[in-house]
Amino acid sequence: MTMDGRERDERAARRYLALHFPFLPFDRLRIARPDLWAARPDGAPAAMVEPVRGAMRLAALDCAALELGLAPGMTLADARAREPDLAVFEAAPHADQDWLERLCDGCARYTPIAALDPPAGLMLDITGCAHLWNGEAGLVQEAADRLERHGMTVRHALASTPEAAHALVRFPIASAPNEESALRRLPVEALCLEEESAVALRRAGLRTVGDLAARPAATLAARFGEAAVDALHRLLGLGQRPLAPRRVRPAIRVERRFAEPMARTVHALAVLSDMIDEASARLAERGQGGRRFEAVFFRSDGLAFPLRVETSLPVRDAPAILRLIEEKINGLSDPLDPGFGFDMLRLTVPRAEPMAPTQLALEGGEARREEGIAALIDRLSIRAGRMQIQRLHPRDSHIPEQAQLALPAIESPTPAPWARQAAAGDPPLRPLHLFDPPQPIDVLAEVPDGPPHRFRWRRMLHEVTRYEGPERIAPEWWTAHSGMVKGEDIGRTRDYYRVEDARGRRYWIFRHGLYGTEAAHPGWYLHGLFA
Repeated sequence: MTMDGRERDERAARRYLALHFPFLPFDRLRIARPDLWAARPDGAPAAMVEPVRGAMRLAALDCAALELGLAPGMTLADARAREPDLAVFEAAPHADQDWLERLCDGCARYTPIAALDPPAGLMLDITGCAHLWNGEAGLVQEAADRLERHGMTVRHALASTPEAAHALVRFPIASAPNEESALRRLPVEALCLEEESAVALRRAGLRTVGDLAARPAATLAARFGEAAVDALHRLLGLGQRPLAPRRVRPAIRVERRFAEPMARTVHALAVLSDMIDEASARLAERGQGGRRFEAVFFRSDGLAFPLRVETSLPVRDAPAILRLIEEKINGLSDPLDPGFGFDMLRLTVPRAEPMAPTQLALEGGEARREEGIAALIDRLSIRAGRMQIQRLHPRDSHIPEQAQLALPAIESPTPAPWARQAAAGDPPLRPLHLFDPPQPIDVLAEVPDGPPHRFRWRRMLHEVTRYEGPERIAPEWWTAHSGMVKGEDIGRTRDYYRVEDARGRRYWIFRHGLYGTEAAHPGWYLHGLFA
């Protein structure tokens, strides 16, 4: 066999998985800033804009905006003329890049060789890794499902070279009998040439990769340049650029290998306890505490069982860390099966933060009030899931139902400060219970823009004996759909009243819209109940 034949077989033996995120900026915003989408209806179009030569132009569009015929490069004014309700966000390429790097770091669970594949893509060398997931199909399905569960829109493709996987994931085609046939059906844009070169190829009647492959390389190079020939050869597997994997080096890494596999999980946990002690000592030397701990149990048959626990505060208390890992194991839907035994354990601390010295209490021991709450959050997050244990945080909004945001408590263990609503001893300005959305009521007022005289809620009539107000809250004009009530298409000014009925029960109601200017017949809503 010739050298070229051996190299071709080696390339064919390698497998690459390309992941493409066509709506990466919007997926990032929906996950990182859910408050920006809280008041928007589902399916509303959105766009990212950036200044280009003194004009704001569309840099990226979501699926709904693309279906409306909008295109990148269009001016914002033209886009607004076509779609007045278009939601606009400032493009943040650096934030998108950071998000893509985080996704790349997360793909280390599938392969140690994961690289960025711009634009908005990742390239994974899964050679020798697929058997851990019951084959390539299992690995691809698990990766796609995990990303989609976290809110990412993802496309994927498998190929024997990075260039082929890159092209197939961005230019999907109908099914082909084999990889080479699929590549030859791709358009010339799949070669990632400069726009002028792609236009020149099309003008010459060369529209697909197969059209180019049928021409002599020397002829193509003489007419279109060496770059076109090099790109064609790499795409067809005749040449290849090496990947530049993004490897994440954890702050702390401890491993134990065994001459004889451990057949019982309890014995493996005993060894893991010693490993946690070692990791905690190394963290203490650095003045740090861990926020994320990953333990991987490697079985002798090649299977690996990774476990990850997170903490809301930096910790290096070995018993507490071990207890979290044990609770994680006990909560697994599929028990941790040693099989023929574990022959290796690995403990890493991929996320560590500075940890201040603990203040001693006057009565002896350490002051652990904050640590006690954080430990409770950690244990509950493992048992119920990190998204199930949430904490309310204030949001800078005048609209009452949008003035708070629920975030995972494990990411924000310290409660954010809330603005004081009333002085000590004064009645509260806001109700204890808030309805979201507000509930419509029938109101009788002496004058259309006056205070309520009586109202009907849930088929019961309430006579108003006392009231305070109005407290006027205008819609936030800088936020799309601000102040909207379910069933209405625009946000209007709200006049709030704190009212008390004949039985002493206090309610928070508002008139939605200014009489005569914003609405001919403003609606009334019950928004909350006072204690």
